[in-house]
Amino acid sequence: MVEGLSAEDCQVQSMPDASPAKWHLAHTTWFFETFVLKQRFRDEFASLFNSYYHSVGPMAARPQRGLVTRPSLDEVLEYRAWVDRRMGDLLEAGIDDGTAALIEVGINHEQQHQELLLTDIKHAFSLNPLQPCYRDTQAPASAAGPMGSIRHDGGIVDVGASTGGFAYDNERPRHQVLLQDFSIADRPVTNAEYREFIRAGGYEDPSLWLSDGWAAMQNECWRRPLYWSEDLEYAFTLAGRQPLDANAAVCHVCHYEADAYARWAGARLPTEFEWEAATPPNAGEVWEWTASAYLPYPGFTPAAGSVGEYNGKFMSGQMVLKGSSFATAPGHSRASYRNFFPPGARWQFTGVRLARDT
Repeated sequence: MVEGLSAEDCQVQSMPDASPAKWHLAHTTWFFETFVLKQRFRDEFASLFNSYYHSVGPMAARPQRGLVTRPSLDEVLEYRAWVDRRMGDLLEAGIDDGTAALIEVGINHEQQHQELLLTDIKHAFSLNPLQPCYRDTQAPASAAGPMGSIRHDGGIVDVGASTGGFAYDNERPRHQVLLQDFSIADRPVTNAEYREFIRAGGYEDPSLWLSDGWAAMQNECWRRPLYWSEDLEYAFTLAGRQPLDANAAVCHVCHYEADAYARWAGARLPTEFEWEAATPPNAGEVWEWTASAYLPYPGFTPAAGSVGEYNGKFMSGQMVLKGSSFATAPGHSRASYRNFFPPGARWQFTGVRLARDT
């Protein structure tokens, strides 16, 4: 994924919520080194590439990851090769079930960071006056027809991950919830549809917005999705500046924008349980905001040990997203998966799907 990126590309941190590509490379390596191998390539890497695992030790400040110019990119790649070799030796020698479980978490963790690397390098490149191209490809466009709906009868449904197969601790335990009758759209909202909302004055009507959303929109001067041109005709992509694809799913809108659009359209966002119960067709383009706050399921227990810090402690001030994006690893698109971000986050591949009461 970093092939073709310069050392400078891999060093830059464009905002506090994003991380340098070099840090993603090192942190995912650090996970295996810390939790599985439990031996160090270099002692100082223990704090440099810790993200938020306070039970493991100190860490560098997240907004200052771009200031960690040493070690170099070459040293980080050497670090990865060193850990890869030792992980290979460990697997050859045989592992117990507990170690296998940690490795499985580590693999899924790295897949998450692969998507984060793309969102972060896209944000960094968008701020470069040259607007460089990461790859000469773009996410597949959907041939969107008229929006249809999928009706779902209410009742008691099972949600959450079953006991078989991999899932994160925040997807369990599986439990029952009561749903009312509802319908959910058969596709996400498109760029063309969202552009109608903008042109109709959607960013100027406070009656459409949550109070926090209106304040954030005013403070941040949001008037269109992130990466759209002022004339609403172009968007910055991983393939550079491109004409806006009217039929593609609208992307890089935050929860506040998604909620305001849904209200303007005479609809609402689905809850995470409605989305999971209906499991609507997903074009694989964008994560879809739900109306659900990211909270623990009844009987939730964090994973044992330091990896228990992975999900549970973020269950405040976040909203749940469902589905997947074009940059998501395939196994992460399961119906029970709970992605989560703060309601004002826009740099992720996030979009909108509508729901209605019936």
